[in-house]
Amino acid sequence: MNSAVPPVVAEHNANLLLAALPPQELARMLPALDQVKVDVGAVLCEPGDTIRHIYFPHDCLISMMAVAEGRMTLEVGLVGREGMLGATVALGHETTQVRAVVQRAGSASRIDADRLRTEFARNPALQRVLYRYTDVLLAQAIQIAVCSRYHVLEARLARSLLVTRDRLQSDKFHLTHEFLAHALGVRRVGVTKAASALQQQGLINYSRGNIEILDPARLAAAACTCYEIVREAGAGVGAPVLV
Repeated sequence: MNSAVPPVVAEHNANLLLAALPPQELARMLPALDQVKVDVGAVLCEPGDTIRHIYFPHDCLISMMAVAEGRMTLEVGLVGREGMLGATVALGHETTQVRAVVQRAGSASRIDADRLRTEFARNPALQRVLYRYTDVLLAQAIQIAVCSRYHVLEARLARSLLVTRDRLQSDKFHLTHEFLAHALGVRRVGVTKAASALQQQGLINYSRGNIEILDPARLAAAACTCYEIVREAGAGVGAPVLV
């Protein structure tokens, strides 16, 4: 699922949450941090699993899926270099509540959950970073739930593509119809129709899972207002922490 890689793959501070820590606090955590690679499609955890590791992505992307009846899914969060997987340890949780699937392969910093709990208990700067991030995750999950209930699929797809663009800082990325269907909680045919509509409007180019956003401004106009709310909720999460 993942494997240790040499330090040259990426620096730990490629993750904005880790980079936000005072240098001396990050330096104290370094011996406990491993640099790992994760492969696309890898499932890092399932609902109910014991939290054993925390991931701080560098250039990978991790989709957090809520799961109903073991098969129905809905993406409730997307984690890139601005965030972390396993933030609920800051709230005292020992088991996961979501299925975490690697959407884009890449590298991450990984720390043992028990070690993070130890650091969290004695590190006020880390506490502020994680509390702020868990608050953002909750706000995003609430907004996505509202979006899934009240907004049309085409607007929801536009929102999802824009969030992915923001996380990757790229107009080009790969997402299959199947993955988008799982993320949006709909059938593949629904994704096909919505993607075709956006493509016909000249907003995206979509072929065999390869997506290119052609007009970000017009795509944002086609998205529901949830996109701006989610983006604003996450603004400044990785800002340096003052001590």
